[in-house]
Amino acid sequence: MSTRIEMTVNPGEEELAAIIGPLRAHNRSRAGDPGREAIALLVRDEHSNEMLGGLYGEIFYRWLFIELLAIPEQTRGQGTGSRLMKMAEDVAREKGCVGIWLDTFDFQAPGFYQKHGFTEFGHLEDFPPGHKRFYFQKRLD
Repeated sequence: MSTRIEMTVNPGEEELAAIIGPLRAHNRSRAGDPGREAIALLVRDEHSNEMLGGLYGEIFYRWLFIELLAIPEQTRGQGTGSRLMKMAEDVAREKGCVGIWLDTFDFQAPGFYQKHGFTEFGHLEDFPPGHKRFYFQKRLD
């Protein structure tokens, strides 16, 4: 087979699917069905019902990956983040997850995650330049 490699900037859905499809098929053949499921815990204004932030994550291979956590500025310091983390952990336990993992930057809240029982399993220096990106996990077993 003859092939060539080309670079595409800002690839679309078709290009992404061409990469993800074979990768997921390979992973499934080696590790089984990941049981992928997305969850969202939404913070809403009680009066207007407007969505103000929340937590978004995906469960796959029995781990919950917290991809996004956005605490509305007006609710900081009121326990909203802690409630979201507790709810996410409850969901992970209900779904039989081994643990939870996430990444965060030094200018976000690494101490917040440590306070909630997460331990660092890696970091990248200078990502972005002058800062660190941390990787945390919390096993549930």
